[in-house]
Amino acid sequence: MNPAAIDTEVIVHRVLFIRGHKVMLDAELAELYGVTTKALNQAVKRNAQRFP
Repeated sequence: MNPAAIDTEVIVHRVLFIRGHKVMLDAELAELYGVTTKALNQAVKRNAQRFP
């Protein structure tokens, strides 16, 4: 899926506020990227500098 094609409203509704920080669950991000949660977590481990 093209990241630019994702409607911003979809993303806004998935953002949670926890202890004053904006966060998204890994399962939600994986769904947006079209990958499994396991694959997303592996990518984050291998490329931590790319994921804020």
